[in-house]
Amino acid sequence: MSISRSTQDREWDVLGGYGDDPRPARAHRTEEPPAVWRAPFSKHYYREIGYTLTGLPLSVIGFSVSIILFCMGVGTFVTVLGLPVLALLTTVARGMGRMERARVRGMLALDVPAPAPVRQTRPGTWGAITARLADPSGWKAAFYQVVMFPWAVLSFALSLVFLLLGWAMALYPLYQWVFPAFTPWRGYRLFDFYDSDNVQHVYYVEGAWQIAGFSLVGVLLIILTAQLVRGLTNVNRAAAQGLLGR
Repeated sequence: MSISRSTQDREWDVLGGYGDDPRPARAHRTEEPPAVWRAPFSKHYYREIGYTLTGLPLSVIGFSVSIILFCMGVGTFVTVLGLPVLALLTTVARGMGRMERARVRGMLALDVPAPAPVRQTRPGTWGAITARLADPSGWKAAFYQVVMFPWAVLSFALSLVFLLLGWAMALYPLYQWVFPAFTPWRGYRLFDFYDSDNVQHVYYVEGAWQIAGFSLVGVLLIILTAQLVRGLTNVNRAAAQGLLGR
């Protein structure tokens, strides 16, 4: 998917001065999502999957950095060092927000305009620090890193589990012969337990109709997983638009 230069993220994030931002004032989609039945086999869906899977390690980094800097800044607030640390937090958060908007644009097909650059009204180093401390976009970007961390964990777990489960079930007819050939199972074992009378209950997916039904459930699960991932990433789209945009 090509993106023209006019829609690239141009943010003059500087300590002094600011320029005109050519980006549109509102977030907009760069690609419409495919239909339900086409979604599991579209590039759009697998970019969303890639977003949820890569989001966890990035969220761990963003959450850790934000919490560490915030705690250090608050802990040393009574000294001179606290203010520069908190100013560093908003600066770093803006940088992580810029990277996140690039991910949202490239993988979730949502172009979120960058926030206005920091305006420094006082000259000198302390003027730059106070400008950073009074930067609402920087604080919102830091809040984004903290509040979206548990969502990234949930999105990663649900996406990975349902993705693997759906395809494993749908492709079962291709590898069902492995169970009787190389294991003591006659087929995929759905459950194995003993009741109160010490009678064992075992169910294998081994008959032709059972295999076909098992595979069909997997196909339906693949389709539902695409909609689940779309719902999960819609939360990320809304959060990026509300906390990382203008």
